[in-house]
Amino acid sequence: MNPLKKIKHIHFVGIGGSGMIGIAYLLLRKGYKVSGSDINKSKPLSDLRKIGAKVSYTHNEKNLGKADLVVMSSAIKTSNPEYRSAKRKGITIIPRAQMLGSLMRGYESIAIAGSHGKTTTTSMIANIFSEALLSPTYIVGGKVLGIGKNSELGSGNYLIAEADESDGSFLHLQPDVGVFTNIDNDHLSYYDNDMDKLLNSFQMFAENIPFYGALIINGDDKNVRKVAKRISRRQISFGFFAASDYQISNATYKNNYQSFNLADHIEKKNYLFSLPMPGKHNLYNAAAAIAASIEEGIPIKSIQQGLKNFKGVSRRFEKHEIKINKKKIILIDDYGHHPEEIRSTINAIQQAFPKKKICMIFQPHRYTRTAQLYNDFIDVLSMPDSLLLFNIYPASEVPIKGISSKTLLESIKQKGKLNASLTSDKSILNDIKNSSADFDILVTQGAGSISSICEAIQKKWQK
Repeated sequence: MNPLKKIKHIHFVGIGGSGMIGIAYLLLRKGYKVSGSDINKSKPLSDLRKIGAKVSYTHNEKNLGKADLVVMSSAIKTSNPEYRSAKRKGITIIPRAQMLGSLMRGYESIAIAGSHGKTTTTSMIANIFSEALLSPTYIVGGKVLGIGKNSELGSGNYLIAEADESDGSFLHLQPDVGVFTNIDNDHLSYYDNDMDKLLNSFQMFAENIPFYGALIINGDDKNVRKVAKRISRRQISFGFFAASDYQISNATYKNNYQSFNLADHIEKKNYLFSLPMPGKHNLYNAAAAIAASIEEGIPIKSIQQGLKNFKGVSRRFEKHEIKINKKKIILIDDYGHHPEEIRSTINAIQQAFPKKKICMIFQPHRYTRTAQLYNDFIDVLSMPDSLLLFNIYPASEVPIKGISSKTLLESIKQKGKLNASLTSDKSILNDIKNSSADFDILVTQGAGSISSICEAIQKKWQK
């Protein structure tokens, strides 16, 4: 059954979002007419226009044209003129995840959920399945390096996608196999600042998996374990603990590769894997990808090769080389915006580049997240040798009294971090140049507009 057989023209409001653009690309490849609107221009949107999408850079009811269906980004408010027009015209409006759920029908599907690591884990699984010549269809929240796209329409039977818990929309998905990378205290504003409500949503997602399916879980994560106790689906665990079905051990980092053993306690076998990226968090991501691949019968050699040649994802510990005042510097661009993600980035840098001094440029994302995790941000932002702090990226939120980058900086300095200061779009390049003698690694960290800062740095100082 084709659930979209009566649909010809699909319009995306907020088409430039990382989750939206991949779905729009797939629908174009499937032969649908695709249009959309977004206030921010980007290269991915420009590429989407080149292959046939009609993209407008303003929100206007005229953009709808003769659309049969409207897909809304969770970032779009109901006051949006295109939303209001679609409502008046009686055009069906659905969230992004419901569109993804419709696309999943007819495929053997794997959905990756979790607070951290979704994009990397999804991309690893897609790379492994491609290595096994299964030609998967996949949708991720970032550009897969070496391919340059958020999604790909394969000719095989598998669809591999991220499941986004940030707005509860992942409950629209009914995958054959689910993966829980971890569950952390992120996006709590949507869940009324109630951790139990977040855990309940993961439970409901797991219960959408059919009785013949499976759930791949991080056995080391305490919140995942809490949810796992409530779920009646078959579970396969990974982690460092000996009780895990797939146990990670003997990790070493050498010559830009992280090697590790994985003991398969189900089949009583041991395997050696190699991954071209540092960080304990990436060992978890890789173990999740391996467990999901073994569950689907992928040969071990294909899994080993798929991980070894994995090129990573844009803005997930993406490395560049620059030269400032004749000094070679490693530039790392990373999307992480939760304290645990930032900590993982710093730990990975320290593993890959021991004894090198780190300057982090960080842009806090959302007032609510900064307020909820204020003390955690103070702790983790005191880890690098120096810090340049941008103002908070609001992401459509209204300011919260007493919560700002200025107050965050003052709290960091009270902890003893003296080499820290505020920066801005106008001053950042001079701030970097003036302090370049004091660091070897420069990191642009965050989920807001800071990716444009990384691009500006590369443009000015590319080797």
